[in-house]
Amino acid sequence: MNRFADFNRFPNSPVANYKGELYSLPFNMYTFNRMWGVVTPEEAQKKIAEQRAAAGITEAKNLEEQAISLVGTDIYEKLIKGYTQKQWGRPCSQLPAFIIKRLPVRFTFDNNYFNALYQGIPTGGYTRMVERMLDGIEVRLGADYLSDRDEWKRQASALVYTGPIDAYFACSLGPLEYRSVRFETEVLDMPNFQGNAAVNYTDAETPWTRIIEHKWFEFGKDEEGRELPKTVISREFSSEWKPGDEPFYPVNDEKNSKLYAQYKALAEKEPNVFFGGRLGEYRYYDMDAVIEASLRMSEQMLSR
Repeated sequence: MNRFADFNRFPNSPVANYKGELYSLPFNMYTFNRMWGVVTPEEAQKKIAEQRAAAGITEAKNLEEQAISLVGTDIYEKLIKGYTQKQWGRPCSQLPAFIIKRLPVRFTFDNNYFNALYQGIPTGGYTRMVERMLDGIEVRLGADYLSDRDEWKRQASALVYTGPIDAYFACSLGPLEYRSVRFETEVLDMPNFQGNAAVNYTDAETPWTRIIEHKWFEFGKDEEGRELPKTVISREFSSEWKPGDEPFYPVNDEKNSKLYAQYKALAEKEPNVFFGGRLGEYRYYDMDAVIEASLRMSEQMLSR
């Protein structure tokens, strides 16, 4: 990917806002100190163990129980419950436990979301990187593959399909569920709105899930290193997907996972068609995993 972009050193360190109380994410010693006043890892672990025991959880069966097992009841109630229900539109007790396992829990003062050695995003943004990747390649926009798939298939010996897998099969087994996201974006006449790229609003009453302040992905400066006098923010609203919306997140609960397995079986029988991405594989992907999966699929295609 370095052929197409220079990557900056941006580390993802979100902040949680619970009714005006600010907490460090992912969960670490800054979070535990702010929540309980503890100052050592031993004190934090003891507090979590006490709350786990009080909740009577021995084996986590859902996201709610998994969260309490990992970080205790207080953090679950303030920083997980409301945010997760806004994000997924379902009670935490109805969501699979593995969703919360993506979020690190550290008994150190490390508030970096990811553990990767090299971290950053493309300087100038992903759009510029993708434009360079597609340089010299024919791109047709506004085309609906599903409305004339036979014509598109005649144009190539192999097809990579990254749309919703259920739509490819005309939802013949029933529709999969997705979550969609709506953004409200503002340009503000101020240099700094929230001081961080991402602030999650974790109470149930605030209608948006988070606010993104885009300039902080580039450290608040332009390409010449000058301070930017204005700022752009986007409020993010999560909603259930319906036809006409853009699907963002697959809902990987038990019901949808079983249905996807049936669609996957159909997909494996499609000659010279490769299904990929969040929608084609009905799974959540971080960007580095997307690139890894793409390279793996390319090798698979070229080996045929």
